[in-house]
Amino acid sequence: MSDAPHRVAVTVADHVAEVRLDRPDKHNALDFAMFEAIGAAVDEVAADPTVRAVVLHGEGKSFCSGLDLASFAASGQPVESMFERRAGEDANLAQRVSYGWQLMPAPVIAAVHGNCIGGGAQIALGADVRIVAPDASISIREVHWGLIPDMGITRSLPRLVRFDVAKELVLSARIISGEEAVRLGLATTVAADPLAAARTLAAEIAGRSPDATRRAKALLERAWDAGPAESLALEEELQRELLGSANQFKAVEAGMGGSPGDFDDPS
Repeated sequence: MSDAPHRVAVTVADHVAEVRLDRPDKHNALDFAMFEAIGAAVDEVAADPTVRAVVLHGEGKSFCSGLDLASFAASGQPVESMFERRAGEDANLAQRVSYGWQLMPAPVIAAVHGNCIGGGAQIALGADVRIVAPDASISIREVHWGLIPDMGITRSLPRLVRFDVAKELVLSARIISGEEAVRLGLATTVAADPLAAARTLAAEIAGRSPDATRRAKALLERAWDAGPAESLALEEELQRELLGSANQFKAVEAGMGGSPGDFDDPS
């Protein structure tokens, strides 16, 4: 659809959006322009009602190698600019590149290969599903540089791993393989070709009713940490919106007939 200059490319085909981090000469390291471009990609894809699934991946040898500290130092860009929030939003610019994927209506699948370090790991953690190469290098690396992870880590990591595991990963800043990431719960599954596997899963999701998949994601996002009264009420509320709807009838017809559903895009 559009290209954020020199940093991120967004394309949409067959109801699947692909968001490609596109700074391969730097292993897709994050400079200020990359933060802005990822934020713009989040806005663009979230606003497109035709998108039913998202594949997030990196061009070249790595998913994302983390902060490009040299570029930040050379740019003269004030650090405070990373903490700016848009009116009415909880996340600042640095957090939105990760947390924005959780807020995305459509499910987001990250395909992770090569280096996925620091800010890169936090971006991947913001996706709904992470498919990783077995030999990927993954690290919540910030403490190594005298910092803390602050790109939405508190909205992702606690849902994925035990408390002590989260502390060990953050405090040690150690680098783990894709295979260990899956064992710990940091990633979803291993694939020799994560991008191909992500595309296959995205196509499967895109073939289902977008009304159902969007509400299923919303249900889990909103109810995961909620109490019983709120979570059970939300199940009922979202189900009532689906029952008897045009796309629900189409899903039944497709399921009974064994053919793909011709679903309407959300309005």
